[in-house]
Amino acid sequence: MSLARRQRWAAVAIAAAAAFAVAGLGALMTDLGPWYGQLVQPAWKPPDWLFGPAWTVIFALTAAAGVLAWEAAPTSATREWLIGAFALNGFLNVLWSLLFFRLRRPDWALAEVGLLWLSIVLLIALAGRQSRRAGWMLAPYLLWVSFAAALNWAVVRLNGPFGGPG
Repeated sequence: MSLARRQRWAAVAIAAAAAFAVAGLGALMTDLGPWYGQLVQPAWKPPDWLFGPAWTVIFALTAAAGVLAWEAAPTSATREWLIGAFALNGFLNVLWSLLFFRLRRPDWALAEVGLLWLSIVLLIALAGRQSRRAGWMLAPYLLWVSFAAALNWAVVRLNGPFGGPG
């Protein structure tokens, strides 16, 4: 196997591992127990079963976009920026689940989702500068988080205030 081919497979493996790690940590933070079941949800909320497949597609596209951008990056400094932006985004993605589900603070999650959204815009800008295709592959992620932010806002509006005994 050629060096270039080994490097490509290494990039794919690392991107896949990172996507699995973020997805796994997010899943560990997600508790659809009694507290979540008692929240009043807007009529337009999709069924809970749809979120898993949607996130699976988004994480797969994000990992693929990361590989494309990495391969197209002209310098190690550019690659470091890409890694940092993807790491920040992964952290913010998991943090949202922690705030909403574990800490039961949809209001805090609503404030945080703005940072998550901005981190996706940053990913699109940085990855898209290296590979237009990579930038476009991140567009569904931005759309999904925009929808999730609207859903988060509706949950806060229908159920707030949060943070009391319980």
